Amino acid sequence: MDSSNVIAKALLFLVLSLHQALTVSHSLQYFYTAVTSGINFPEFTAVGLVDGQQFVYYDSNIRQSIPKTEWIKKVDDDDPDYWNRETQIQQDSQETLKVDVATGMERFNQTKGVHTVQWRYGCELDDDDGTKRGYEQYGYDGEDFVSLDLNTLTWTAANDKAKITKHKWDSHIGNSVSIKDYLQNTCIEWLQKYVSYGRDTLERKDPPVVNLFQKDSSSTVVCHATGFFPRGVMISWQKNGEELYENVELTETLPNQDGTFQKRSILTVSPEELHKNDYTCVVHHSGREKVLRVADRRVLNTGGVLVVVIAGVMATLLVLIGCIGFFIWKKNEKPFASDGESSTRSSESLQSSNGLNCGPRTFSTSSDGTSSTSSNESISSNAPLISK
Repeated sequence: MDSSNVIAKALLFLVLSLHQALTVSHSLQYFYTAVTSGINFPEFTAVGLVDGQQFVYYDSNIRQSIPKTEWIKKVDDDDPDYWNRETQIQQDSQETLKVDVATGMERFNQTKGVHTVQWRYGCELDDDDGTKRGYEQYGYDGEDFVSLDLNTLTWTAANDKAKITKHKWDSHIGNSVSIKDYLQNTCIEWLQKYVSYGRDTLERKDPPVVNLFQKDSSSTVVCHATGFFPRGVMISWQKNGEELYENVELTETLPNQDGTFQKRSILTVSPEELHKNDYTCVVHHSGREKVLRVADRRVLNTGGVLVVVIAGVMATLLVLIGCIGFFIWKKNEKPFASDGESSTRSSESLQSSNGLNCGPRTFSTSSDGTSSTSSNESISSNAPLISK
């Protein structure tokens, strides 16, 4: 598979993954990615996010877990060994996922090319009603592979190759029980701890800067909101004071390099309709409303729209690749990442030993395939995800 296609699919999945956190009060997510060697990208990356903001990072080049926000450094006072433990977990995970890539290539009869194994997990907490949710998913080459159904405690295979893993994991119900307990309890506890560390940052409210523009007088009209936090935002259109739903495209919410977010809504309308009617873009964020009349839009005949929009996209890619450094797969499924905890899988895992730190939890697998949970700082799994 072409490396650019693999990376593009991974980036798309990342955007969709981050989008899942839009409606919850707080979320903790972890992403792990292993990629074949030979490209200008770390062979292994691990990233942790709280409320869509990166707070911890590890890759195979630096071989060390490092803080990405100031507030996470408060953990040093509570747990002086936190970063050493996290680093060790990620180093173990790196070796396991490296084997996973080779196993995946064998499973799919691949002998060359760029290939990825991805693992994501996490939890979310709605502060209003106390609702808790979690997820656990694996992907291969930018596509879903297997995911855990927390209601039935069974694994869902996304393709025939994944059925081997599903059947093996379904036979070890103890692992699934431990994962569910971690996601619904331990992960939530770590999420609450992280929020307490970063409350001033995570619960701040930065209003959006909103612009309306066209590439030229006959192109689509773009309503672009950026620089806002938290990520929850609504963009809608009105025609002569009435809500407009047709010919409207709403893009995903994307992160900016400064920790804020951006989002666009695109209106397709003819020049004649624009001239005859009064169109407005309405942006709602954190109880505030901004209304811009399309008649006041900028028409960027010089291609300035590309500077505004594409520059924003490129900045986002820098965040996702350069700063975050991890892939995601493309399916728009509901994920959530747990707070610094990695989990140990049974010996039939795709070989992915994931253990993002930040949440006391480690699964240890016994000889009978069942698992138990210890109070370690992560869920570390040293067993293969894709069994041969």
